[in-house]
Amino acid sequence: MDNNDLALLLKGRVPLIALESYDEQRAVELVSSHARDLGMAAWKWTLTDGIGPLGFGLELSDASQYCEPEAALRHLKGLSGPLLIVLCDLHPFLDDAKVIRLLKDMALRFDAQRQKLVLLSHRLSLPEELVRLSVKSAIALPDDDEIRSLLRLEAKRWQEQNRGLRVKTDKASLDALIANLRGLPHEDVRRLAWGAIADDGAITESDVPKLNKAKFALMDMQGVLHYEYHTEALASVAGFEGLKRWLKQREPALMDVDLEPPKGVLLFGVQGGGKSLAAKAIAGMWKLPLLRLDMAALYNKYIGETERNLRAALALADTMQPCVLWIDEIEKGLAEDGDSGVAQRILGTLLTWMAERKSRVILVATSNDISVLPPELMRKGRFDEVFFVDLPEQETRKHIFTIHMQKRDIHCEGFDLNSLAAMSEGFTGAEIEQAVVAACYQARADECQLEQLYLQRALTQTRPLSVLQAEKLHALRAWAKERSVPA
Repeated sequence: MDNNDLALLLKGRVPLIALESYDEQRAVELVSSHARDLGMAAWKWTLTDGIGPLGFGLELSDASQYCEPEAALRHLKGLSGPLLIVLCDLHPFLDDAKVIRLLKDMALRFDAQRQKLVLLSHRLSLPEELVRLSVKSAIALPDDDEIRSLLRLEAKRWQEQNRGLRVKTDKASLDALIANLRGLPHEDVRRLAWGAIADDGAITESDVPKLNKAKFALMDMQGVLHYEYHTEALASVAGFEGLKRWLKQREPALMDVDLEPPKGVLLFGVQGGGKSLAAKAIAGMWKLPLLRLDMAALYNKYIGETERNLRAALALADTMQPCVLWIDEIEKGLAEDGDSGVAQRILGTLLTWMAERKSRVILVATSNDISVLPPELMRKGRFDEVFFVDLPEQETRKHIFTIHMQKRDIHCEGFDLNSLAAMSEGFTGAEIEQAVVAACYQARADECQLEQLYLQRALTQTRPLSVLQAEKLHALRAWAKERSVPA
């Protein structure tokens, strides 16, 4: 909501406004400014300072007597005439019957007294008695022009503290920083902008990842949404040639505002096939922040909280745009849950966001069992493409051996990789990696250098999933043949 909308609410006939904002100082300044324009006397209450004038005015001689909410509301209820009252952080007391009744009494006499209450906090959940007497609002977040102005202010402050030196930057770095500061309140923009400038007196491309981490930390999602600090290069993913071609074709759309950004992809297939690694590589290739949504952490025992958690996580992803949102093992959050209906409500919330989002958030979902996913999620248009991740072929397995041996500083020249790739037919990438790990442990235990024999022995001692779950793999391949694209 923009500031003009807030002015209209203050001018209107709704007696109670629930104003949600983390930027209390700016919210109070805006309300105070609108109160002056409307010619209204205004008061402010806090638990620590009691009642005082909002802006200019005479202080109460006994303000500290009104620190407790009930005492403050009784005093304010005794005042007459048009009045604007801002109550800061009253939310912990909105389960107190007397506080609720006092607020209701004041709201019900609005036509007679023209007194308006503004409840200001970072989050407000009003009791049912007050909902129909109120309206929710929020402070408008700064747009790109405002962010640019705030950056100039911080640059000027740094210049004054450093003998007139100018902050160094270039247009591309400045535009990238502005794009990544979207979705934050004014004070947070200033704080993060100062952090980007103050360390070296410059705004560069290297500031963006650090800023994204700090931005995400400000919007703590309590374990539901995780910022993945380590992504992967596409070169570290063996195979996936179909997915790599798809990514390269759509890379220009990430920066070109005239092209529609990719919606995302669904990766399904055998466990250990590299789906999670591919999700990390998508973010790494496109140089985007990677957010991982933990479907299990979404669920809450209180009715409605699970959907609220998901909406908050998706809203945070929108503010982090452009970014990659990775939902790992999506089927675990959308499986049928008996009579509670939570999974259906979660699905509805997710589908609505997928259909209506305007942000440049690329959704990457991974699944081990696509058969349990609802058909509404699978239809064309939800994802740009559905990729099937099958067992790696001979050349891909050879590449996987090379990658994992190089990660462990093992020179591949002395090994017959073709033979190892042939022996590991039916193995997933994860199983090949564990074979390399097991061989390294055995060689260390024998106080020997790693040799071909150790790797061969580790492979022969492994029973891959393709053997243990042959029927399930056959059914999965048959399903994918007509319904998906090979990754």
